[in-house]
Amino acid sequence: DHDHENDSDDDIVTKASSVIRGELSHDDGGPPKVDSEAEILHEKVSKQIIREGHGQKPTKYSTCFLHYRAWTESTRCKFEDTWHEQQPLELIIGKEKKEMAGLGIGVANMKSGERALLNVGWELGYGKEGNFSFPNVPPMADIIYEVELIGFDETKEGKARSDMTAEERIGAADQRKTNGNAFFKEEKLEEAMQQYEMAIAYLGDDFMFQLFGKYRDTALAVKNPCHLNMAACLIKLKRYDEAIAQCGIVLVEDENNVKALFRRGKARAELGQMDAAREDFLKARKFAPEDKAIAKELRLIADHDKALYKKQKELYKGLFGPRPDPKKPETKNWLVLAWFWLVSLFSRIF
Repeated sequence: DHDHENDSDDDIVTKASSVIRGELSHDDGGPPKVDSEAEILHEKVSKQIIREGHGQKPTKYSTCFLHYRAWTESTRCKFEDTWHEQQPLELIIGKEKKEMAGLGIGVANMKSGERALLNVGWELGYGKEGNFSFPNVPPMADIIYEVELIGFDETKEGKARSDMTAEERIGAADQRKTNGNAFFKEEKLEEAMQQYEMAIAYLGDDFMFQLFGKYRDTALAVKNPCHLNMAACLIKLKRYDEAIAQCGIVLVEDENNVKALFRRGKARAELGQMDAAREDFLKARKFAPEDKAIAKELRLIADHDKALYKKQKELYKGLFGPRPDPKKPETKNWLVLAWFWLVSLFSRIF
């Protein structure tokens, strides 16, 4: 049996688990409506919790990783969305840019995993002048943020990723991956995914693009398992489309990655995309012919195909009825012919 051992992502066969609310769907119809009570954090900043977080809140100089969407309050026009760009923002509490002062106050009052709606006055946003490059924000615009604090690193000096050496960044990501694996084994999927997402944030596209040789190989040996482990979590949470996207990122780098093919196949099968799933499993089997988990999935697809064929056969039989018995007179057919004859006769007369 080909060993899908942890790099460390737990057993490749995903088991059932409790469902945790994931990414909210948005149709760009403006900020989400939130019923929770508003907490005043500052004269110009209030917060409403959308989803509770866990653990401590970040302190000054903590390096925070977050996703957010931002709208101008007056127009309800969205001007930024890091979820859409799939690139979390790094924000160091106490060292944020001037236009993110309000956002910084909000984030400093959030826990890991918390999602909240922040209302920020223009004085702590883009100010009196606004911003006419990217993002485009009109003058004196109050801002609404939907924010999710993925997690944070407590560092006394508030060292940004851009100030770290390649070794430091890869090392920090590897530590996050290890933390994520520990949560994954305990079935704490939400916490595990936050750790993996933070590890991936250390190894963003801009950073990976600069690496080559052994540094790139070392970074990929951390980054790819994080995407694969994210996929494993997402499959358990029945968020199959997101799992497929995570596997796709790995397959761009390594088109024959057995785990990525297996997990994408698993997610596709759950979505009923049987032909695409079979294709993934067959390709995975080519590189891991002894793998029992792959063989099992292919058997399940074969059983599904047989059941579907049988069902279709029954359906067609019902549509066209049983074949006529030559010994019995076809009374129904004569009646139908007689009816048509009468209709045509009357149409000629009248």
